[in-house]
Formats: sequence, C-alpha cells, structure tokens
Amino acid sequence: MSSLSLPFFSATSTRDPFSFSLKCSSSSSSFPSFFLPFQGLQLFRSTSETTKNRSFFCVFRSLKAKAMADLVQDKESAVASAVAATGTCGGGRSEVEHSRTFLEARSEQELLSGIRKEVEAGRLPPNVAAGMEELYQNYRNAVFQSGDPAAVGIVLSNMAVAFDRMLLDVEDPFVFEPYHKALREPFDYYMFGQNYVRPLIDFRTSYVGNFPLFYEIEEKLKQGDNVVLISNHQSEADPGIIALLLEKTNPHIAENLIYVAGDRVITDPICKPFSMGRNLICVYSKKHMYDVPELAEMKRKANTRSLKEMALLLRGGSKLVWIAPSGGRDRPDPLTEECYPAPFDSSAVDNMRRLVEYSGAPGHIYPLSLLCYDIMPPPPQVEKEIGERRVMTFHGAGLSVAPKISFQEIAATSENSEEAKDAYTQALYKSVTEQYDVLKSAIHGKQGLEASSPGVSLSQPWN
Repeated sequence: MSSLSLPFFSATSTRDPFSFSLKCSSSSSSFPSFFLPFQGLQLFRSTSETTKNRSFFCVFRSLKAKAMADLVQDKESAVASAVAATGTCGGGRSEVEHSRTFLEARSEQELLSGIRKEVEAGRLPPNVAAGMEELYQNYRNAVFQSGDPAAVGIVLSNMAVAFDRMLLDVEDPFVFEPYHKALREPFDYYMFGQNYVRPLIDFRTSYVGNFPLFYEIEEKLKQGDNVVLISNHQSEADPGIIALLLEKTNPHIAENLIYVAGDRVITDPICKPFSMGRNLICVYSKKHMYDVPELAEMKRKANTRSLKEMALLLRGGSKLVWIAPSGGRDRPDPLTEECYPAPFDSSAVDNMRRLVEYSGAPGHIYPLSLLCYDIMPPPPQVEKEIGERRVMTFHGAGLSVAPKISFQEIAATSENSEEAKDAYTQALYKSVTEQYDVLKSAIHGKQGLEASSPGVSLSQPWN
C-alpha cells in the first residue's frame, strides 16, 4: 500500500542565525486572521480569497506580538472550557496543560531559545529539538523566498503554533486508529496544516489540469458513489497542496479526501500534528515492512485491520480515497537527476480495485497526477530511521486528474486475470505520467497555460 508522508518542508537549510524581531506600529489593530495562530474557536478561517493577495500585503507590520499572545490566551481558555464540557478533543483527543513557551514567543530569538528551554526542562528530547530548529530555519528560508512583505509575521506565527503542537504531542502522544478522522475541534488541525503549507506555494506558477472533472467527482460522491484517486506521491506536503489547489472550487474534496498513509507520518513527532489534520487510513508500507524483521508479522496484521476498516468505509458509499500504489514518494533518477512518477505496484492497484468493486456501492477510479517535489523533496534514498532531514523551497505546484478508467473495458481485451491486472495498472500509470509531463512543461518549462494538451487543459481556478 501507499507510504504517504506528510508534514510540510523543503529546499536549502541554513543553520547560521538570522535574527529579527517583530516591530509593529500601534496605529492599527486590523489584520487578516490567517496571519494569526488562533481566532475565536476557529484556528485560521478559510483564506482562499486571500491567497491571490497574500504576496502583496504588508499588513503584519500592524500586528503587536502582545496582541497575538492575548489571542492565544483567549483560544486556550475556550479550548479548556470545551474540553471540560466534553472530556475530549476532536474525536477523543484530550487537551492537557502544557508549557506556553512557544505561544508566548515574540521574536525568532525567543522562539528558538524556547526550544533550548524545553530541552533543559526535560520536556523535549534533544533529537526532536534539533529537528524542530532545522525545520524552522528551512521554513523561514522558503517563506522568505516568496518575497512576501508579511513573511516575518507568517513564519513566527506558523512556527509558534507548529512547535506548540509538537511539544504537546511529545508530552501527551496521540495514538492513531486504523482509520483516523481529521481533528477539527476544539483545535483545528486541518486549517493549521493548510496555513502552514500555503506560504510555500507559488500560486502564480501553479496549475490544475482538467479541473471540471473534480466537479464530476463531487457529483458522484453526492450520488453515493465511491471514488478512488490513483496517484503518484511527491512530498510530505501532498495532502496540503492538493487541498490548497482545490479549496476555492472544490472544498468538499479538499476537506473530505481520505489518504492511505504510511506509518512513518503517524510516528514521527515532527509529522504527527500535520497528520492529525487529515483523514487517514494508516498502513505499513512494503518498503518498510522488514526494517525490523521481528515486527513484520505485527505490521501485516495491522495492514489487514486497516483494509477491513477501508472496506467498511466503502460500504457506506460517498467516500473519496487517495492512494499512491508506488508505495512511497517519487525520487530523482540518480543519472539524470530528473524526478518522475515511480512505477505502480499492480497488487496495490488490484487490491484497491477489488475493495471498490465489492463495496456494494458504485465505484470509480481516476488517475491523478501531482507535481510538487521541489516544495518538499524526500531524502535521496529511502531511510529506515524515523526523523528524516527536511528541506523546503517556495515553488509552483501542479495537480491534474484524467477521466476515470474502467477495469472491465481493459479486462475484455486481456487473455487472463493477471494480464488484465497488469494492463489496468499500466493504463493508470500511463495517464498519470502523461499528465505529469504537461504539468512539468507548465511549471519547470515555464510554458504556463500554453503547456495544455488535448488531454490536459490547464487553469488557475483561484484567479
């Protein structure tokens, strides 16, 4: 099955200090909510309308760090009240009292010194602390590449909340069920992830292919049908990028898509807060099945439970599932250094197809292509250890979907079931790579909308 990897980080890491602090005018108290860690009982309201204006506003100069801390205090008070009333946090997640070190940081220096403070207090393991500091440096550099005049505030605000959620999970680890439903309240982990990834995408050089097909998919879901997106997998930021490219035109897809996710994104303390904001079917990837041989049987049993959970979900109909049958992220060819969709595992494709067919609800399988490798590339090789080095860059991204492909039509021209299984997998892979080539011409080849082909019509639906 797929090994989706999720948080959100990519390009060059610079460890040298780059100090700055927030200096704000007291003349204005008005600023967009998406620059703040919290607002009322919602964490970041939807900001699709502000996306196109993001790079041209310099509103953060009016933000006082004290005001941000006050808003955080109000948010935590509301959370405490909600938890006291319900006893849980968004589907069983209990909020516990924990350090406010990161939420009260008013500058880069205070935020980074807060990491050392938590290590000294014994609340943060040194290896996690090192990953957090590197993450900060890379995220800051990537956001600053955008040229957004509000970058200082965006980085401080987003990283303060990210560090706070990471620390909370270290103190009170969240355990994922085989089927994890995104935690939206009292803390909205979905919008937290959206607003973290948003500044990494250059929407001016990003494109969606065949976006009317996403309306077709929504209609099928409304009718009670199941839809599966067979996709390549490029980065830990894939879920956020998919949702951000669709949030204005297809918010139902953006928020309700279920991702088949590998175990690493639900165990890595840097990843977990971002994973908590997505709908996940949690599995162990074939690539890591035998990393620890004595755990292989346990992993197989866990995968069986997850498949049963998915079967139950599909029986209810109206489910949208994303899976990368390559079993991991795309990586560059060592000779050409070109990144290209990794080949699909025909067994993974066939397992998913059969789950859809036997669900009892009508089902459809669409090939989906993603191009976002540069935003957050994976390590050059598959790593066994948890805690990979994360780099990021500000870059354009691409998403495209092609018409659904029928297994029955392909099977009718095949001599046996094995041949049909392989032919179907290749048909899906061929569509994904063809779409990928168009996205690559548009983004890397700088052809923009002119890169459209007879099979892939590009657009920028957020404009």
